[in-house]
Amino acid sequence: MLTYKAMFKFLEHQVHAEVLDFPGVITCANTLEEARRLLSSALVDMAETNLLLGEALPLPNVTLTDSQADLEEPIHLVLSAASVVKPVIIPYEAA
Repeated sequence: MLTYKAMFKFLEHQVHAEVLDFPGVITCANTLEEARRLLSSALVDMAETNLLLGEALPLPNVTLTDSQADLEEPIHLVLSAASVVKPVIIPYEAA
């Protein structure tokens, strides 16, 4: 399992979300819950694409932060040796 850092920015009628340490993993949704779900799916899609292209996955960087973020939290990528990859959503619990 790789643990990256997700950031969420609450806009007027939507939530912007991206994985700070995995370039290109970005989404937008109406609610935080939906943004988390879509971001998890986007992370799996981007990781699968990297692997299919023979590219390495970016290494997680826990020091990254975004001063514009309203919320930052871990997002987990679980990989398995299978022909089908499914997102695994692990509920975030505040420390």
